[in-house]
Amino acid sequence: MKNKSAKWYQKSGNQGDVVISTRVRLARNLSGVPFPSELSTERKREVAMRVRDAIKADEKSSDFDYLEMSNMAARDALSMVERHLISPEFSQCKEGSSVLLKKDESISIMINEEDHLRIQVMRPGLDLDEAYRTADSIDDYLDSRLEFAFDDRLGYLTQCPTNLGTGMRASIMLHLPALHERQAIHQLANTVSKLGLTIRGIYGEGSKPEGAIYQLSNQVTLGISEQSAMENLKGIAAQIIREERSGREQISRNPRFEDLVWRSLGILRTARLMSHDEFMSLVSNLRVGVALGIIPNIELDTLSELINDAQPATIMATARRDMEPAERDIERAKMVRSRLADTDKT
Repeated sequence: MKNKSAKWYQKSGNQGDVVISTRVRLARNLSGVPFPSELSTERKREVAMRVRDAIKADEKSSDFDYLEMSNMAARDALSMVERHLISPEFSQCKEGSSVLLKKDESISIMINEEDHLRIQVMRPGLDLDEAYRTADSIDDYLDSRLEFAFDDRLGYLTQCPTNLGTGMRASIMLHLPALHERQAIHQLANTVSKLGLTIRGIYGEGSKPEGAIYQLSNQVTLGISEQSAMENLKGIAAQIIREERSGREQISRNPRFEDLVWRSLGILRTARLMSHDEFMSLVSNLRVGVALGIIPNIELDTLSELINDAQPATIMATARRDMEPAERDIERAKMVRSRLADTDKT
């Protein structure tokens, strides 16, 4: 399943010590066509073909792969969820649903999820403006060929009323171990909710914050412009980043923290069995240590790629076979040892 070509997440971006990635998602529906929940399988296929043909007409169409969900193994679909290419709900969609995926995985277009199209653009680090520019360009191009459902009063029409208006969800993936450790996330969630934002676990609503990784995203899409929503998100993210860095400074003064970081690296480099939960906890400690300069000769880029590749379904998708949890734990430990081979002389 995994393409060997370079992927967007193999590089850390702006504010990469705290911000792992940025995503902009646009929900769109074709004018005059019922929502996917009201379509037969045949009608869904017709929608998918229209979208695929519109993309194929672009000169850069060779950058995209067209994948039908009905032909996809369950492990491959779940791996795409782990890599934030499709939603957990979409992984369950089969007949008539498909995804257009850019080869570097920075753009994915889900066809016939809750809406006809979910256009997603992902960037490393804090890069909302570029993510939005790319998404907006794709949106304009597809609208010119497909004509999206739009109302002068309500904006873009979507199946779920919470997406009416811009149909945009912009999110920032944050690594917040210092705030997590001092149990400040609950208060933070209450504060940002009053400002039209939400903070959730690594896979969005209902998911847990694995490795102290959280998603910060906008909630309001009606009565606000895309630009205003993004400026609000950027402003709150900047405050959270400052608080996280301040918290890291405090904990870094404690000798026990430096010991924790080095112990985490030691286990990662030597373990023969490693569960997903243990890996995420240890790599979270290591990521802070690398960001603070405690650990030399390991790059944040290496850890970003490792976090993606060491997820349960992605391990199986890479191996092209299903595995029991114990076998995955062996493969994960082997992968981690290989990627974090001891190169320092400290």
